[in-house]
Amino acid sequence: MLVLRTVSTFSLCFKRPRTDSPLQPIRASRCSGGWSSFGAKAASAGSNPASQNIPRDLPAPLPTPSRSPQGSVDCPNLEFEYGDADGHGAELAELYSYTEEPELSHGRRCFEEDFHSPVPGRRWLELDRSQQKAHIMHLLDGLEVVSRDRRLRVARAILYLAQGVFGECDNEGDVLHWSRHNSFLLYQLGTFSAFLELLNMEIENSQACSSALRKPAISLADSTELRVLLSVMYLLVENIRVEQETDPPEWKTCRETFRMELSEPHSSPCPPEVPECCWRGGDPSLSLCCSPLPWAGFPVHAEEPFALLLFTMVTKFCSGHAPHFPMKKVLLLLWKVLLPLMKQDSLDIYNERDPFKNDEGGVDEEENDDVDSGIEGELDLMERDTIIPALPAQRLPIERVSFPKGLPWAPKVRQKDIEHFLEASRNKFIGFTLGQDTETLIGLPRPIHESVKTLKQHKYVSISDVQIKNEEELEKCPMSLGEEEVQETPCEVLYRAMLYNLPQYMIALLKILLAAAPTSKAKTDSINILADVLPEEMPITVLQSMKLGIDVNRHKEIIVKSISALLLLLLKHFKLNHIYQFEYVSQHLVFANCIPLILKFFNQNIMSYITAKNSISVLDYPHCTVCDLPELTAESLEAGDNNQFCWRNLFSCINLLRILNKLTKWKHSRTMMLVVFKSAPILKRALKVKQAMMQLYVLKLLKIQTKYLGRQWRKSNMKTMSAIYQKVRHRMNDDWAYGNDIDARPWDFQAEECTLRANIEAFNSRRYDRERRSEFAPVDNCLQSVLGQRLELPRDFHYCYELWLEREVFAQPIRWEELLHCH
Repeated sequence: MLVLRTVSTFSLCFKRPRTDSPLQPIRASRCSGGWSSFGAKAASAGSNPASQNIPRDLPAPLPTPSRSPQGSVDCPNLEFEYGDADGHGAELAELYSYTEEPELSHGRRCFEEDFHSPVPGRRWLELDRSQQKAHIMHLLDGLEVVSRDRRLRVARAILYLAQGVFGECDNEGDVLHWSRHNSFLLYQLGTFSAFLELLNMEIENSQACSSALRKPAISLADSTELRVLLSVMYLLVENIRVEQETDPPEWKTCRETFRMELSEPHSSPCPPEVPECCWRGGDPSLSLCCSPLPWAGFPVHAEEPFALLLFTMVTKFCSGHAPHFPMKKVLLLLWKVLLPLMKQDSLDIYNERDPFKNDEGGVDEEENDDVDSGIEGELDLMERDTIIPALPAQRLPIERVSFPKGLPWAPKVRQKDIEHFLEASRNKFIGFTLGQDTETLIGLPRPIHESVKTLKQHKYVSISDVQIKNEEELEKCPMSLGEEEVQETPCEVLYRAMLYNLPQYMIALLKILLAAAPTSKAKTDSINILADVLPEEMPITVLQSMKLGIDVNRHKEIIVKSISALLLLLLKHFKLNHIYQFEYVSQHLVFANCIPLILKFFNQNIMSYITAKNSISVLDYPHCTVCDLPELTAESLEAGDNNQFCWRNLFSCINLLRILNKLTKWKHSRTMMLVVFKSAPILKRALKVKQAMMQLYVLKLLKIQTKYLGRQWRKSNMKTMSAIYQKVRHRMNDDWAYGNDIDARPWDFQAEECTLRANIEAFNSRRYDRERRSEFAPVDNCLQSVLGQRLELPRDFHYCYELWLEREVFAQPIRWEELLHCH
């Protein structure tokens, strides 16, 4: 109970918000009773001596910094609101690079040439809904022509509609309004499905890939078609995803339908290889149009979610087979596609359907610390009463005295903690142990009885523990327990589709993250992530070079933001769906050196990164479409905007810290990696950012490795130790600072990872291996019956049957000797 008494001496200066959604919006800094960052004035107010010892020696690049008594520059608190994503306008603006600005007017011309041809001078905003639908259908018909250039012009016209017909709007608000209006209209008329077919065709366009591979330098021009297609799809996804109070019921229904469509497997509409006899005019590229080919609409690849197609684009780009893919747009679209899908599987929904809900007393239903290693929710006194079991009336005041009212969290105890406590007590007082028996207390002193009772009152059985126990039972008794009923949630569908190529997906994402990290140096063998930002003609003036430099840095920041949010989404919701799905993703991230990569990312002047001003607000969409652009000068570019910090960079830092927490929590071998890579000084420097949420995750990472850092480190870092005591949740018998943990034995580290890997492989084999499922199926030994079975063939196979016969049957000699030898 030492930790509880120590924590209770600190005053309550912050409150933890809940994080039930994928990236639930969190108010991170409040005026009274809310969060305050470690080292800020709010944290040092009142009678809290420990928080006055926080270092304040980081120079902050702000106009009017304040000075601490020691004379060093003090970084102010950052008023940052963490959420699923940034504001709607900011998310749309990050889709475009500044070098793409001329293409906005090009799309407008493509639309107006076609729109004004029948009736000159008419306006889109003045048309009624039926007229708007008729014109959209006319544009969609234009996507089915043979000419590639004609299809591109029509796609640009549709992109202009999705951008909000800014040529007829007067301000940014009107542009965003009409962008949402047109996006819902486009989706209802089947535009997303049409562009999905076009995207499949462009991905399989080998001519464009070979052309890009032959070029010494790839520029924007090499990805024009892909960028237009991805931009339209991103605008549809983002505009439909964002919910507003003024949305009509029709839009809400449309949003739910769109979510279901994104989560359901789809079929690739185009064959990977088109026979020469089907080329139109001898040009293989023309065979990839949407005209009614014989296999149009029939599945060729296995059914897969749309997100898997984007993951395939990422791996194809990283392998070097498609260096022209616009990776920033692919990653942004992938993140925004998964965001609404994952948001459906919240913890509350799981708790409603969970048949294994723990019935024991003392279960904390407010937050599953194993499901989300994010900020644990603080409970007020009324909520705390619901968690602690009701005690006899005459003993209530006594128990309240032993449970400090100032405790800022509800303590939790694992089953393993109780077992370890009893093992140590039995060895001390009796001389032998009883394994996992937590009920027999014979021979133990009365204080031990009381301690065990208190531990059991706060025992917490997480969803992960229940899932691991069920998996062990299914593995032991596969015949008696039968098949497991797996609910087809979006997470389950996605994991099943990603399973066999998941290591490649994780490696590809980390490769791109490494290339986009500000601490990475350019290497000849690294991938080129700037293909969709570099213009055809390189800048020749100083002003153009400065503008391009800002654009490149902004481009990298957006890539880091999208990858960090994407990985966090996958980890959070795979963990909620099944713990071994989360562990499978985590282990491959660890094997791909994700931990040193994140530490390398933070091994920089993190305050400079968070306050970086790599943006030109006058060139951001939609501002640049409705306002006259002022003349840019070198001085105005250097000055940047007046924001206190860059939202996306702080968002990325918090996401990466949360990923690092999830990878290392309860994993002693991975915690030792933090120690081996000397993460303590790197993380301590990150504490200089005065933002409470970021500091909390840094302190969590320092807490789990403190026991390995030695007494001298603890003596020289008492300010950090005090901050950990004050702000990080502690388990009831948490011995985090002194290294007496039974699980922290270094010789068990290798065995820990091997055991976990074996459990993951057993889970994947049992649930997803079709061959293993057929082991217990009856065998048909009748020749006539076997030959009479109807074999399911792909629908397009009938159209290529003669070609298959020629290649696989007639052209292949029959080796009778081998056939007879085998039998």
